Amino acid sequence: MSTVKRIMKLSRRLPIHPQWLLGTRKPDPAICKLQGTVLDVGCADRWIERRLAPGTMYIGLDYPPTGSTLYSVKADVLADAASLPFASSSVDAIVCLEVLEHTRDHRAALHEFSRVLKPRSTLVLSMPFMYPIHDAPHDYQRLTEHGLRRDIAAAGFEIVRLKKNGHSLRTAGLLFNLALAGGLYTRRRKIGYFMLPFAAILVLFVNIASLALSWMLPDWNALGFGYEVEAVKPR
Repeated sequence: MSTVKRIMKLSRRLPIHPQWLLGTRKPDPAICKLQGTVLDVGCADRWIERRLAPGTMYIGLDYPPTGSTLYSVKADVLADAASLPFASSSVDAIVCLEVLEHTRDHRAALHEFSRVLKPRSTLVLSMPFMYPIHDAPHDYQRLTEHGLRRDIAAAGFEIVRLKKNGHSLRTAGLLFNLALAGGLYTRRRKIGYFMLPFAAILVLFVNIASLALSWMLPDWNALGFGYEVEAVKPR
């Protein structure tokens, strides 16, 4: 691990970190209420499993190319989200967090979710909106609220709840910090590590200022980190 990455990892919860405004990782409240067989598409280290209700049967699924190289994946099944190795109407709930942007055909994946879910079962998913390219080259799309509604409905789901994550001013602060950190990281050999303290001070200022302004000024619904969706497969 490089020096810069090591510093970033250690400072993840401090306001000098470029992604501090995202907050800590926590599941959608709907996930804690899921019952039966729960399929976690893009399970990574299986962190969702620890948030499920007792008695739930958890199945972690991840994608072989990214799961074997980018994350410490602990999957039960390795497969493509657009071609799930499960029988139709065999799963009680599906969780898919920050994964659809990495699927080559997100519409096919949504149709597969609908196929393997039992009637009246739940889909909980999230997707970034204003966020840089990551896990390249496996990063293919971002959808607006309207694009999500269109494609989820086309797959046969009824949306119960769609929530924007992130105040618009916090989102703007996050993007500034990521642009600053990303530029410094890619040119670190030419610029040198001596720039890190100055960058950390600027990131700290932007984080605190963005947070304070988000408490004082109204949100703008057109700008956010991403979206959380809870949908149901009808009978």
